[in-house]
Amino acid sequence: MKGYLHLENGESFEGTLSPTAEKAVTNGEIVFYTGMTGYQEVLTDPSYKNQIIVFTYPLIGNYGINEFDFESKEPHVAGVIVYETKDAYSHYNAKYSLKQYLEKWNIPMLSHVDTRAIVKRIRTEGTMQAVISESPSSDVPAMSANANPVGEVSSKEWQTFGSGDNHIVLIDFGYKKSILQSLLSKGCKVTVVPYTTSFEKVKQLQPNGIVLSNGPGDPKALAEHLPTIKQMIEYFPTLAICLGHQLVALSLGGDTKKLKFGHRGANQPVTDLLNEKVYITSQNHSYVVDEDSLRQTELKARFINCNDKSVEGLTHSTLPILTVQFHPEAHPGPSESSWVFDEFIANNCTVRREEIYA
Repeated sequence: MKGYLHLENGESFEGTLSPTAEKAVTNGEIVFYTGMTGYQEVLTDPSYKNQIIVFTYPLIGNYGINEFDFESKEPHVAGVIVYETKDAYSHYNAKYSLKQYLEKWNIPMLSHVDTRAIVKRIRTEGTMQAVISESPSSDVPAMSANANPVGEVSSKEWQTFGSGDNHIVLIDFGYKKSILQSLLSKGCKVTVVPYTTSFEKVKQLQPNGIVLSNGPGDPKALAEHLPTIKQMIEYFPTLAICLGHQLVALSLGGDTKKLKFGHRGANQPVTDLLNEKVYITSQNHSYVVDEDSLRQTELKARFINCNDKSVEGLTHSTLPILTVQFHPEAHPGPSESSWVFDEFIANNCTVRREEIYA
């Protein structure tokens, strides 16, 4: 059937709408992803909660959907825009086509759309609200003020995985499964706790360190939690990823700002100022730490984006804190920055354990 994408700026694009059982209309913030592969991981990454994803590569879905590459138990995107997709899939592990998977979860997909034109609009005017609809005309609702999608994706209960010597508490703002798997592969025991967990309860677990996970939305929507985050990162060795990185900056006196159209893809070059090396990284974020705001803090930039010079990671002058705006666990994308987990564990957790619980 015919379907339409309506943008906040008043433009509309016609395509073919894959029918869903419940959603004839869906709305969300429209963003674009530049990777050639990795659509399964993107769909199930909680950081994409309530967003409409435009895939820039012209053919999406040719290797299907398998049972292994999910980053969470369900997809979180509001809708999907592609130029072309096929019902047939080629990978031997695939169990469903992309269309079948999206229909199972009632997520609309609009295909045969001029995705290049849509991306040009986003790059020119910035991310904006959008609607996927069966109707050739539709009002585009404004983004709700102070929306906090983290509450929709964070764990509700504690869970413990593994049995390694290093015990890591993963503060869940919408964590990807690959972060957990990366820690387990390093021999860690990992306890995942909701983002609302108090400092005292985390302290009772006596972890070697904590990880602040990725997650969706504006970090300033979590302002009420910043005092607790500050307590934690000043006490425990800390690794913070994506949203977690932004929350560290805010809790220690820095500021964040929104990018025009964000970084989303598996090919973002980042310079490590300490080791003087460049890494190609996987990224998914709309907000960044304002480098000028760091002057009034004890934080300093360690990683810088090679393209726009935005801050990609921080260290602290005295505390064992390491943050990254990119995804060292990758999935999708290159895994060449996975050493970040090794540095966190070796340089922070094992050294500080006796100091913390002496």
